[in-house]
Amino acid sequence: MTRHHQPWFDDDAGPLVRPYAVTRGRTVGAGHDLDMLTLVVTATAAPRLRRSEPEYADIMRLCRAPQSVAEVSALLKLPLAVTKILVGDLIGEGHLTFRDPIHTDTGSADLTILRAVLAGIRKL
Repeated sequence: MTRHHQPWFDDDAGPLVRPYAVTRGRTVGAGHDLDMLTLVVTATAAPRLRRSEPEYADIMRLCRAPQSVAEVSALLKLPLAVTKILVGDLIGEGHLTFRDPIHTDTGSADLTILRAVLAGIRKL
């Protein structure tokens, strides 16, 4: 219980807005299936940002230099799922460009390289 005229929350409680409120209840983005390692950067000819939510402006500020979706999520202290939706919105509107991570098939050659690296580390 709080006493009369005392705040019922403190700074350690964190934001009072739930993640689903930031995305307006959406659980999928604007058609982009983003990986947490997808790199995003502000588009060179990006249109003027018309969204008033502060999270969009923060993302645009962070993405002046290439950032992974995971980095954006961590820096904004937002859940990854929420960040993917917001970044997807900005990509869909032409504010951000993205590059998917390069996926390689792991095979015996990769395992051989890893064993060689591990052996080199052990020698140190």
